[in-house]
Amino acid sequence: MAQSVHTFLNSFSNSLEPPVRQHLKNVYACLAMSTMAAAVGASIHLFTNILQAGFLSGIGALIFFGLLMATPDDNGKGLKLRVGYLLGFTTLTGVGLGPLLEHVIAVNPSIIVTALIGTAVVFVCFSICSILAERGKWLYLGGTLMSLLSTLMILSLGNLFFGSTLVFQLQLYLGLFAMCGFVLYDTQLIIEKRRMGSKDFVSHSLDLFVDFIGIFRRVLIILTQKVIRVRFVPLTPVPTPQFIIPHQVMQMLILFLL
Repeated sequence: MAQSVHTFLNSFSNSLEPPVRQHLKNVYACLAMSTMAAAVGASIHLFTNILQAGFLSGIGALIFFGLLMATPDDNGKGLKLRVGYLLGFTTLTGVGLGPLLEHVIAVNPSIIVTALIGTAVVFVCFSICSILAERGKWLYLGGTLMSLLSTLMILSLGNLFFGSTLVFQLQLYLGLFAMCGFVLYDTQLIIEKRRMGSKDFVSHSLDLFVDFIGIFRRVLIILTQKVIRVRFVPLTPVPTPQFIIPHQVMQMLILFLL
């Protein structure tokens, strides 16, 4: 057993150069901070009246996103400022998840813990798969995933008029599939960017944060629907958050509509 664990850990050292390993440590540390900030934001919506999900929180998140994208990395000179923008961005993302969490708590609060654990397991497994895969193996997914997001956007726009539960379910599972694919794609893209000299772990962690939140949100809805079915309550679409953080600018519009 110990030998197997040792071999598994050595596989990371064999597949990644020291600078890349250090960069990934920074990325995942920043991702951990972003996730905690989102949890704080959700708590603000749920347990206080300081800030509620709505138009202002959505606009605030867009402003932080714009400031983060507009502030260059500049070899780490603006690091503290960019991390601040990122944490503001992710905190307001958590606020935006508040209405969904309120609905889930009304059904069964334990669903949130189950969804969080499930999301973490899925995220870690896909990340390890991407890290240990052959160099560039998953980068070809980029075009396919963006095409899938475009399809989801079209379905979302159409469903605004038709309100079909079937289309909602299709969006839900296709979206989950896409987010899992983005974990594979983004992880390898981050590794390749570092090999080409990019050290911007702040924006790299933002990509993974969006993937994590996308998976968590969809797993949360799926588990909630399952509990509702078990209780023999007529199935109604679980309300979506009023604001979802984008993967890229295009994905921001898509996820907002989902």
